[in-house]
Amino acid sequence: MSIKKITSALIAILSLGASHAQDYKQYPMWNASLPMEQRVKDLVSRLTLEEKVAQMLNAAPAVQRLGIPAYEWWNEILHGVARTPYKTTVFPQAIGMAATWDTAALKQMAYYSALEGRAINHLAVTEGKTGDRYRGLTYWTPNINIFRDPRWGRGQETYGEDPYLTGKLGAAFVRGLQGNDPKYLLAAACAKHYAVHSGPEASRHTDNFNPTPYDLWDTYLPAFRELVVNAKVAGVMCAYNAVYKQPCCGSDLLMSDILRNQWKFTGYVTSDCGGIDDFVKRHKTHKTNADASADAVMHGTDVECGNNVYRSLVDAVKTGLISEKQIDVSVKRLFTIRYRLGMFDPADKVPYGQLPMSTLEAPEHKALSLKMARESIVLLKNTGVLPLSKKLKRVAVIGPNADNRVALLGNYNGFPTRIVSVLEGIREKLGPDAEVIWQPGVGYTSDTIFTPDVENGFFRYEGQPGFEVQYFNNENLEGAAVHTGRVAAVNCFFSQGQAPAAGVSADHYSARYRSSFTAAADTTLLFQMEGDDGYRLFINDSLVANSWKGRLGVRNLKWNVQKNKTYNLVLEYRQNEDGAFMRLQKGSDRKADMQAIARQAAAADVIIYAGGISPELEGEQMWVNAKGFNGGDRTSILLPEVQTELLKQLKATGKPVIFVMLTGSAIAVPWEQQELPAILNAWYGGQSAGTAVADVLFGDYNPSGRLPVTFYKDDASLPDFKEYAMAGRTYRYYTKEVLYPFGWGLSYTRFKYAGLNLPSKITKGRAVPVSVTVTNTGDRDGEEVVQLYLSYAGIRERAPLRALKGFQRVSLKKGAAAEVKFLLKPEDLELISDAGKSYIPSGKLTISVGGGQPVAATPGFVQKTVSVQ
Repeated sequence: MSIKKITSALIAILSLGASHAQDYKQYPMWNASLPMEQRVKDLVSRLTLEEKVAQMLNAAPAVQRLGIPAYEWWNEILHGVARTPYKTTVFPQAIGMAATWDTAALKQMAYYSALEGRAINHLAVTEGKTGDRYRGLTYWTPNINIFRDPRWGRGQETYGEDPYLTGKLGAAFVRGLQGNDPKYLLAAACAKHYAVHSGPEASRHTDNFNPTPYDLWDTYLPAFRELVVNAKVAGVMCAYNAVYKQPCCGSDLLMSDILRNQWKFTGYVTSDCGGIDDFVKRHKTHKTNADASADAVMHGTDVECGNNVYRSLVDAVKTGLISEKQIDVSVKRLFTIRYRLGMFDPADKVPYGQLPMSTLEAPEHKALSLKMARESIVLLKNTGVLPLSKKLKRVAVIGPNADNRVALLGNYNGFPTRIVSVLEGIREKLGPDAEVIWQPGVGYTSDTIFTPDVENGFFRYEGQPGFEVQYFNNENLEGAAVHTGRVAAVNCFFSQGQAPAAGVSADHYSARYRSSFTAAADTTLLFQMEGDDGYRLFINDSLVANSWKGRLGVRNLKWNVQKNKTYNLVLEYRQNEDGAFMRLQKGSDRKADMQAIARQAAAADVIIYAGGISPELEGEQMWVNAKGFNGGDRTSILLPEVQTELLKQLKATGKPVIFVMLTGSAIAVPWEQQELPAILNAWYGGQSAGTAVADVLFGDYNPSGRLPVTFYKDDASLPDFKEYAMAGRTYRYYTKEVLYPFGWGLSYTRFKYAGLNLPSKITKGRAVPVSVTVTNTGDRDGEEVVQLYLSYAGIRERAPLRALKGFQRVSLKKGAAAEVKFLLKPEDLELISDAGKSYIPSGKLTISVGGGQPVAATPGFVQKTVSVQ
């Protein structure tokens, strides 16, 4: 055949291929005028079994012959769009947003975050990167697990310990994120982790919990029901742990009976990442991946995240473990979500389908972040020292959180253009005429602080300062390096989705750093390694530090050296996912001189101590080598002893000491409560946390945050961490005195309650109107969170001591009054029987309304006892 004929044939074949490539546009699946259900059915009917199974993985590949783009289901938006290479608005951590008790603000926050996510997704569509992680529109949040124990490191991701508050806040988030368009979702929320899941982190893959039917329905399920039944959440994530000896993703009770049958959930379910793998390897309830996968799908788990275990579903169908029709059920659910997100319709037909990247960090988004940071701050104690005068000439700002921006971001976070630390917020508030004395003082848990050396040229590679770095597109340094270069130091930080160099993958890569150093004297050198994922450090070919399979955290290494001897250093780093952070520094330990710190601070008019803890110490399954912390959880709820010791030295100066506490959970501060004049809890307050703290400290904002968790007095107050019975836990079942009760929060003004109106008799099955008059009797404008609690007397079966059943945030000018109205629905009056059934008891019911729980620590509440018939 001649060259001319061959060329003509190739052109004909290519033309035919191009023609066929467009044929799919004629299929009903692409016809936007048809009902979604019909389109989804048509699409699924055209997929092979292998293609269907591939769509059930979190990283679903493209099906080019049908024009279906690749899609990555995994994305995060806990308190703003997270883990992208772009700058996004970061709101307070979830527990901080819970402290606002502001459903309207939370709904708006979710809406703004979804808009930013839409802009990122539109860019991904434009660039053909819909298969990249953290660019999709299915967000695996909110975390509505009940924060039953303050030691749980991931409690910061939740809305606190109360099922009612969690449900209402979670529902507001879902409605804001998913939007209100009748046809399309703005984004898809996902309620996690279903269910009975709240630590410990170290054993989450193997734990089996057996809650009583009462605790299951009274505590662990109500928030999920609220989101599924009432807020119509698009997705649910099943938890790692087992319940009643069945892994949650394969639970007869949780998945089949309750979620799909009782609650009629039609959305999609994803496993937690690696959760199906746990069936075989950790729970050992299934022998093979095919057994595990088939069982999970038959229980309604549509997406497997993590290890591609669902690929075994092809064999499971062929061997009769599961039918292809059952596979179709899951695939239809998944494509229904994608259709509802507008992924198969022209962008100009989909609301928000073409948002520009200028949507990110829009002025109104940043303003809301500041508003919520202000509202989240809880004034725990104030003897009158606050608010401070802005005319102060000298202020000392001390503490490990004073200038720590990492602590403000929490976990599951994005990265904004600017983060205002507590120190920076105070400096901006006081202006250039005031002197601000500052130093970290001590570490979180130790009085010894690592100080990096500033000398240049200590590390040298082939005679030049710095390191050689090689990158590999796998996690095990296998094969040839895809990029080789030089860096001045090992100090890398890359956001999720950001590749470290040309040709290097954004995830699942490894790096090898090479350098050497020559000792100037016989001495001991101190090196500090910190970062994420795994590492290995070799000196002169000896493996001296190894955390290849675990998270790095922060680790120090001492190494003896001889004068004039040269040492070769190799650092190997394994990047898994969610960005990269690796730093190696030479330096020295400096032991804090607390008396010297106090003498320096004594020159100020007032001392502001910014301490507490940090997401560097608590979070998801992390490696931490510090007293009081383990695996991401805490072993003690007490403020670390070293911080209390420094606070004692600062108090001894005779100057007022204000304690600004940053934390993701409750901290026991018995000495501080007794001895310090003012304490405020600022959580992990997001990008504007420092501004918000300064606004509260200096009276430009009247604090209005309320605790979403109980602050207990000490460790002895807590039951065993792994005990999931609710007896002795949370304000609903804890009978002893606490440090600060759930719902607690002070103001710079005072509120009076009067005129509680409600029927004297309540008829079962009817709604109950309740109203109360709230008056601001102080001399400042302020916001109050009006809280309504119910308590039954003489109940034979189990019942909460009291239970929150209503709340409203109201703003009142000084001297102003407002009538606040509630409408209790019949289900608000229900209790749970020992058998797990809901019922409304007859007898006496006490309804209390006030600025907190009806306990001695909360003055001013009003209440009435009525008869239920």
